[in-house]
Amino acid sequence: MTLTLLPSALSFASIALVLAMACAAIRLLRGPSAEDRVLALDTLYINSMILVLVLGIRFDSRIYFDIALLIALFGFVGSAAMAKFLLRGEVIEP
Repeated sequence: MTLTLLPSALSFASIALVLAMACAAIRLLRGPSAEDRVLALDTLYINSMILVLVLGIRFDSRIYFDIALLIALFGFVGSAAMAKFLLRGEVIEP
């Protein structure tokens, strides 16, 4: 039973994550303020990281987990830089 349930669960998770990424992309494009856009970008990278993990489970490959780790690392650094830029107006202080 678990062998037949796993592919359908992964398909449902993939569809739900793609829909969540579409909603975040709309908020990224239409967001009324810069803070909303940064939060949408955070949501977008987290959803893409989870989608890559779901694909790694589906295709039974370990390389997807390394890619998800890189997405998480670059997403965190990008979010921290954007937050600092919004607070202070510059990323690197002299």
